[in-house]
Amino acid sequence: MGNAGKFDAETVLRARVLLLGSEPLTLRERLGAYRVLATASPRAYVPKLVDALVERAHELRDPELHLALIGEAAAAARRIEADAPGGKERRERVLGTYEHALFAVGRRAEGRAVCEELAEAGSYRRLAIVLAEEGRHGEAAELYGRHVESGESASPWRLIEWAAELDAAGRREEALQAFGGLVDGSRRKAAEDRGPLASLVWQLDQYARMLGAAGRDAEEAAARSEALALLGRLARGGEPVSWSNIQASWVTLLVLSGRPDEPAATPDAPLPAFGAHPVHGWSPDVREHYFASLPALERESATLRASGDLPGLIVAQRRLTVRRALHWETSGRRAEESLRPSFDEGVALARRLREGRSTLSRALTDRAMFLLAVKRYEEAHADFTEATAVRSGDPRPIVTRT
Repeated sequence: MGNAGKFDAETVLRARVLLLGSEPLTLRERLGAYRVLATASPRAYVPKLVDALVERAHELRDPELHLALIGEAAAAARRIEADAPGGKERRERVLGTYEHALFAVGRRAEGRAVCEELAEAGSYRRLAIVLAEEGRHGEAAELYGRHVESGESASPWRLIEWAAELDAAGRREEALQAFGGLVDGSRRKAAEDRGPLASLVWQLDQYARMLGAAGRDAEEAAARSEALALLGRLARGGEPVSWSNIQASWVTLLVLSGRPDEPAATPDAPLPAFGAHPVHGWSPDVREHYFASLPALERESATLRASGDLPGLIVAQRRLTVRRALHWETSGRRAEESLRPSFDEGVALARRLREGRSTLSRALTDRAMFLLAVKRYEEAHADFTEATAVRSGDPRPIVTRT
């Protein structure tokens, strides 16, 4: 959009005088001056041009105009000298905004290319997520593996993402090792009151699922027993320390647990990177498509209910509940009563299924984890207690609600 050619000396002088004037300038006036001066004095004015372009882009509602300005900002950011103060950070920030804008208008190939550029500069995560969205789980797992740190200093979010990609790539034992490291770290933090007990319970639930899928039944039972003990502690006295904004951990792991019910991702039909939080990870086109599937799933559930296909309805209803939970957590409107009926229905449907012990246990566990997220600790403990009894084949399960 800007003039990439040379400006004559008179034009440069007018731009300098304009910026030095006593009258405040509009953003468009400043932008015009910076476009001129960035060619004459790039070290001084290219960073200012980049910031002004981004600011102007955010004022525009038209996606294509927004993208054009962000693209111009990205091109300018690439011109920032390597030793310029804050240059690397500004360049990565603008390129991140640019790839996001490309994905938002469906230009995935170009967006992926920018992510590859960012990865070469050391900012690898978005490329890993894009690869995961396109079903290239092995490549994503390798990329995480080259960068994710292990031990206490590791980011819990990156460990979840890494383990999710290892698992999706069929590298089950490596996935268990990565996720087990996350659980160990959370145990230490919880023991020292540096982390919420609720987050540890959610992680143990997912860890137990992974152990069960790997055929490690004794370890699965131990993880569930540990989660049950923690829920009992929460039911008796609540969290030892007050924590806020932890529901994102619950919903991220809930969505990850629903991946087996979703189709496989491909480059032509991308799906979310299960394991990454949608707001801070998923590409905008994928996120929009995932939420847009809600009405279709509601219609499918209604058709299955009318036909009497209970097993099919249970699967569709859980997929619907997962999406509703994600929307509930990310929208900021978190009234418990708006989401709880979905989990109640899941339990009610599972109770109707003959020989559906694992299905009922999962539905009760799903509801227990939701109740934990809304701090209904006693009810969460009761549901998880029943889920444990049902899973073990206890003929006298503890029935607490519908």
